[in-house]
Amino acid sequence: WAATACVVTGASRGFGRSLARLLAPRLGPGSVLGLMARAEDTGTGMPGDAGDRGPRAHGDTDVRVHCVAADLACEEGLRRAAAALREVLPAPHYGRLLLINNAGSLGDISKSFLDLTDPEEINTYFSFNVTSALVLTCTALQAFGQRPGCSRTVVNISSLCALKPFRSWALYCSAKAARDMMFQVLALEEPEVRVLNYAPGPLDTDMQLLARTKTGDPGMRQHFQSLQESGKLIDCRVSAQKLLDLLDKDTFPSGSHVDFYDI
Repeated sequence: WAATACVVTGASRGFGRSLARLLAPRLGPGSVLGLMARAEDTGTGMPGDAGDRGPRAHGDTDVRVHCVAADLACEEGLRRAAAALREVLPAPHYGRLLLINNAGSLGDISKSFLDLTDPEEINTYFSFNVTSALVLTCTALQAFGQRPGCSRTVVNISSLCALKPFRSWALYCSAKAARDMMFQVLALEEPEVRVLNYAPGPLDTDMQLLARTKTGDPGMRQHFQSLQESGKLIDCRVSAQKLLDLLDKDTFPSGSHVDFYDI
């Protein structure tokens, strides 16, 4: 890839970490790989560890890895992340912008719909899972700007839950559906920006472990347990590679929802 400004949120573990490791060697000379994660995760999880690592060799290219410790669930963390984007992205030599909105959380999946009565809990959840993705995407596109001959791609890491309801997962399903529609609007308003909602499939991650052990609905909990027992969970690296292949081909309709199993 040509000199690219690439940003991945939730980059310290699971799918985000696999993406970061696969992306780094694909980026051309002069690229920057911006990795965002919560402060407690940056020291051990993100490729490059915490802080701006400066140029790093990947094959015959030099890629600067820029790690940002920011809790996107709080306003201070979101401001820190947005400031980092405004600092890094305006550099004129980048020919491509790739933003991957991966950060997200399950919420309290031990609760049924009728248990969700705490406004602070609900607002905090949506602030992290919806608001932060909107603010960071707007900030990134504004900071990078419209440049003749340059491409801009925004990826939302989606889920089957954006399309289908799951018992005990009211918050997660609602947030994923909201994000899908939010990015469809972006695709409609900004036809020169390539937009993709990618559902990576049932990944073998810590989040999947929570699904198997903490989901309040017994039937759903058993469903997730059977996925693990039958070996049907997907390795993060396999799904991340499918996403990068999809971006390479660049034939998807902008704003579309593409599932791992569709490819």
